[in-house]
Amino acid sequence: MRILCVIPVRGGSKGIPGKNRRIVAGKPLVAWTIEQALQARPVMDVLVSTDDEELAAIARDAGAQVPWLRPAHLAEDTTATEPVVEHAIAEYSAAGRRPDAVMLLQATSPVRLPGTLDRAIAQFIESGVDSMVGAVAQTPFLWQHGADEGDQPKAHFTVDARPRRQELERTQMFYRETGSLYLTRTETYERDHNRLGGTIGIFEMDDVEGVDIDTELDLSIADHQLSQLHRDEGSASSPETAAPTDKDSAQ
Repeated sequence: MRILCVIPVRGGSKGIPGKNRRIVAGKPLVAWTIEQALQARPVMDVLVSTDDEELAAIARDAGAQVPWLRPAHLAEDTTATEPVVEHAIAEYSAAGRRPDAVMLLQATSPVRLPGTLDRAIAQFIESGVDSMVGAVAQTPFLWQHGADEGDQPKAHFTVDARPRRQELERTQMFYRETGSLYLTRTETYERDHNRLGGTIGIFEMDDVEGVDIDTELDLSIADHQLSQLHRDEGSASSPETAAPTDKDSAQ
């Protein structure tokens, strides 16, 4: 299966100016997602769709393909993500490289554990779904205001038979979209013009992968988590702690 990975990043950002180029845990924010995509197996074409020359240079330095700058009409504040992905599909198809599916990765959700993207691709292929959404599990202890003022708030669980968290079954959980990743068959985009359509599957991610950067606080949280993960990975592979591999043993 040929998979095109699309990472959309605009130069403009109202909430956090220059967000996608901000240094997070020692790297430009977008570089984290590019590197994770390049490490995924099977190998994908990794494309950064941007309207910004500086971001394009950062993306190329990180190893991504940036064959063109995104047209201005696809880089406005109100532009949805789907037309951006469809533009990428059209460009790759015109070049004779039409993908079977598209993995959409958003740079503003940069925390992904090693193997997450591999696991997502495997689940997508094995399940045969048309689209798949990354999500983190949430307990059903959710409340909702009534439609009218004074209405009794609604609980999404049985109040007088509240289960303990460890007793909850999978079917009792809610799942929150992380915004981190979506995997979608190309024909689904062409038919529904939506990242989610047809038979939809949930790809369950770890709680730590649920960061979505909208504020400076979110940036700080992502910086801490990525720094910690990188530190842990380095420690695990250091000569003092790593188990010997076949290569190590042969030398």
